[in-house]
Amino acid sequence: MKKVIIVLIIAFCCPLFLQAQTKASGQIKDKNNEAVPYSSVYFKNSTQGVIANESGKFYLESQKDYDTLVVSFIGYKTKEILLPKNTNLDLKVTLEEDNMLSEVKIYTGKTSKKDNPALDILRKIWARKKQNGLHMFKQYEYDKYEKVEFDMNSIDSAFTKKRIFKGMEFIFDHIDTSSITGKTYLPIFINERISKVYGDNVRSKNIEKTTANKNSGFNTNQHIIAFIKDLYADYDIYNNYLKFFDKDFVSPLSRTGINVYNYILADSAYIDNKWCYNIVYYPRRKNELTFKGDFWVNDSTFAIKKINLEASKGANINWVKDIYIEQEFDVLNDSVFLLTKDYMMSDFSLSKKEKSKGVYGKRTTIYRDHVFDQPKEEKFYKEEVNDYNESIYTKSDEFWQEYRFEPLSKDELGIYKMLDTLQTVKRFKQLFSIGTVLASEYIQIGKFDYGPIFSSFGYNDVEGIRLRTGGRTYFGPNDKWRLEGYTAYGFKDGQIKYGISGKILLDTPNRLILFAGNRRDIEQIGVSLTETNDILGRSFASSSLFASGDNSKLTSINLSSIGLEIEPVKNLKFTSTFTYRTLKSASETFSLDYYTDKENDITKSDVTQSEVSMAIDYTPNKRTIGVGVDRTDVDQNYAHVFLKYSQGLQGVFDSDFDYQRLQLYYRQPLLLGGFGRLTSTFEAGKTFGEVPLGLLNVIPGNQSYFLIENAYSLMSYYEFVTDEYLSLHFEHNFNGRLFSRIPLLRDLNLREIIGIRGVYGRISDENKALNASNITYRAPEDVYWEYHAGVGNIFKFFRIDFSWRGSYLDLPDAKRFGIKGSFGFYF
Repeated sequence: MKKVIIVLIIAFCCPLFLQAQTKASGQIKDKNNEAVPYSSVYFKNSTQGVIANESGKFYLESQKDYDTLVVSFIGYKTKEILLPKNTNLDLKVTLEEDNMLSEVKIYTGKTSKKDNPALDILRKIWARKKQNGLHMFKQYEYDKYEKVEFDMNSIDSAFTKKRIFKGMEFIFDHIDTSSITGKTYLPIFINERISKVYGDNVRSKNIEKTTANKNSGFNTNQHIIAFIKDLYADYDIYNNYLKFFDKDFVSPLSRTGINVYNYILADSAYIDNKWCYNIVYYPRRKNELTFKGDFWVNDSTFAIKKINLEASKGANINWVKDIYIEQEFDVLNDSVFLLTKDYMMSDFSLSKKEKSKGVYGKRTTIYRDHVFDQPKEEKFYKEEVNDYNESIYTKSDEFWQEYRFEPLSKDELGIYKMLDTLQTVKRFKQLFSIGTVLASEYIQIGKFDYGPIFSSFGYNDVEGIRLRTGGRTYFGPNDKWRLEGYTAYGFKDGQIKYGISGKILLDTPNRLILFAGNRRDIEQIGVSLTETNDILGRSFASSSLFASGDNSKLTSINLSSIGLEIEPVKNLKFTSTFTYRTLKSASETFSLDYYTDKENDITKSDVTQSEVSMAIDYTPNKRTIGVGVDRTDVDQNYAHVFLKYSQGLQGVFDSDFDYQRLQLYYRQPLLLGGFGRLTSTFEAGKTFGEVPLGLLNVIPGNQSYFLIENAYSLMSYYEFVTDEYLSLHFEHNFNGRLFSRIPLLRDLNLREIIGIRGVYGRISDENKALNASNITYRAPEDVYWEYHAGVGNIFKFFRIDFSWRGSYLDLPDAKRFGIKGSFGFYF
């Protein structure tokens, strides 16, 4: 999953006339002037309250009038504070120790796991969680309305006068104030969606069918809509872990919660005629993926009636300063509590400092009209392979006024008008175009895209400086056909290279695609064990701009292919391809020569080969954007199984060899709750028949200074050559779980990574006998392996890995140790 949030904002807080009736903020300390974190703060005679943060700071707002604020925490005397005005900011609250409660003062720090009534209630929640809500029924369905809004926060007069907003000053007429943080903000984008959700607990099936979708200014932009949907994935507070921004946060209702949270039974009261307990919780340690907050739970069903969660300030997550969640549950009858409203707010920012500026992302979801125990046929839950209905995104304003679950506020309605106006402003169009170029790597010129712009320059030992120019046709994101091509020139070899490909979508529902292409170029072959059909692809290893060692083992290729691809079932794809290629060395110091006779008297330096292949590609739970001939992956958090069979066609177009090749690739990323992410990659393959070096399986080495997935960091190019192999890679990212327990490291939010790679391979005597090149064939029959340990999230975007070689240490020029890095923007 790779997402980059670019935050635009800078400065302050300006006083505005607010709609809220009562608001209060301040800090809570004890008599020694030490902060009292996680204190309970609420308006007297109400259930409206918050939990102070790690520094004892709080902000509370209500639409109603209140004149008294109550502050309490176990071990201290409850304090009532009179509010002389509707707005009372920067209150200084001092709590006194309660000597009468000295025997339970253990709750002020790490609460005891024994004799704690809050934990008794928590255990009853665990026991009943599968007997509450939607789990009580065999089938369910309900209507769902979702509203997502993005706002720039902390706007001041200096910011509004910046040159970037010249000609767009009218947008600042919509400034408002957050009821959660008290910060000023400017609404800039809104997306609404109405859908119908169906579920079957017996079959473990679930499907959501969108009825209507509307957003301000970009109504049919699938990339924006998918980004919003992925940013705010659904979650169930009863689960042990809650996934936000590709991170697993420990739920306060988790069975492992007692290891990372402190719990306090703080209050009890009637809510909607149901007697409920109020439990306050807060993290035991800093820098873990945890929350603070409180929840109300019913005394008989032990179902949650109301809960709020606020991510701890030290949580190891990038670009997100705050996460705040509220959920409300209504009682369908005496025993069924159903989620009816879910509110989530995130504060995206480059810094987690209190006064830093950023962008609010707010999602409000409303659920209603539940229907139960009405079974559907199995095929009802089948997902469409290419599901797109443009009418969903073009509903009239009258439709939304009738079917919107709750009316929009004046400010929210103003966002639509503001964005419509903005799109007529030249300055906004320029800024939007720049953002599009950075995201896509292409510059749009009419119906043609120039790019990728970051591939324009390269260097290697054969071509010297290499310049590349190219582009593609682009009529829209859902084009039914597309042509793409490039040309390149190397100043050292003086040769022009080129590539061209085309594809057309013949059948939309089943995604039947015809593709063809040709490429003449210089490449570093053998940089991937499992072959792909990407006709224009170029490996990172083909450039020595950021590499060490000899980079002259390059091959001049002429590759043509034509094939068909079909996806009859969502995420299950079948491909049939015919390829024709010629291979020859591109360097005087590198040879692909092989013997053509048994006496080893005649050699040939080039390979001519025709091949037909069949492939199966299965990617369960893969999510994509677009329904045209090209689609974009939403993220990489899905399993991937790829099986390919290839047949060499000797004699077809003067093809040299007859062989059969079978290859398997399997990749599985796995979130392990609070223990991070484990990624496993398995590859296996075998070639039946006699083939020369150019057609063998070269174990992929990595001579660059950067990490390359599925390549071996301490292996050189062509160090190992095989015709059968087994490769296994394991890498685990702890996401900072270990460093968070080390005092000097926890505040750096670093992330620890460990991994091991190994490969076993063999090469037949017959293929060894063919070898007339200057490469000595060596297969890793004794298993080559290496292991690595790394530190990620350095300055939030850099990772460094330290690798050690575990075998074949006595080989000439064997690299025993290496350091490599990589860049990336991750949550």
